[in-house]
Amino acid sequence: MLELSGLQYVTPYFEMILQILGSAVIGFLIGMDRYTKSKPAGMKTYMYVCASCCLITLVSIHSVTHFAESADNIMMDPMRLAAQIVSGLGFLGAGVILKDGFNVTGLTSAAMIFFVGGVGIGIAAGFYGLVLVAVIATIILARLGNHIEKKIDAADS
Repeated sequence: MLELSGLQYVTPYFEMILQILGSAVIGFLIGMDRYTKSKPAGMKTYMYVCASCCLITLVSIHSVTHFAESADNIMMDPMRLAAQIVSGLGFLGAGVILKDGFNVTGLTSAAMIFFVGGVGIGIAAGFYGLVLVAVIATIILARLGNHIEKKIDAADS
């Protein structure tokens, strides 16, 4: 809920639908990168993580407004549920990390699961510009990192 000139502003349902669809598309596109590289989690996983984080955050934020006029005097913190999402993402990310002796795989996939969760939360909270910058920056830097790693690996060979 936003305060605009003393008036309460509640995100219209159409905008919420666009937020969920947008987060699903972004999660799907990020997951495509992992899928094409045959990594542990793919398009559907990232899509579900991003869209569900958006949905849960929207429900949390709008529950405050929905129950504000309740006679039960319910006190709510809209970001408490988002904080719990972060804990759950840690467990989900841990599931894609595999260790075999000194070889550890899945760390980038785990970090990306955490990232798309943040993207979903950011979209639900209305931070579109911030999310866009974060997504573009991570895509560019991930590609740059891949290029640098290949050069280092080639030099070591």
